[in-house]
Amino acid sequence: MKPRITVITLGVRDLEESLVFYRDGLGLPTEGIIGKDFEYGAVAFFDLQSGLKLALWPSSSIARDSNLSLQAPSATKLTIGHNVVNKEEVDSVMEQAKRAGARVIKPAEDTFGGGHTGYFQDPDGHLWEIVWNPEWEASG
Repeated sequence: MKPRITVITLGVRDLEESLVFYRDGLGLPTEGIIGKDFEYGAVAFFDLQSGLKLALWPSSSIARDSNLSLQAPSATKLTIGHNVVNKEEVDSVMEQAKRAGARVIKPAEDTFGGGHTGYFQDPDGHLWEIVWNPEWEASG
């Protein structure tokens, strides 16, 4: 397998609510919800960095498509890391997420390695880490 991830799909409870959070609250570019004409087809795609998209798809649709039953969510099974260019941007993104309706889990703070990080959850409990690591170069 080559390291080529192109879509990260998050299962959501309410597609419309999640669309508003990511599009209007976080400012991620999207064409909105597509596939409404098909049973279990409604999905929203957001453009992230070049070649990578974030998809929001109802959890019930994922369960049906994968032949798995709906499962209890767990915020500690996966985190999404958003690396930014400086310490101040961590604070800015955390505040933007809070205004959008995110639940701040851990306010931004300095880390032992010289970085700065904070955590929030989206309306479905997906855990995002906003991080500045002075050893990594953030893009855009």
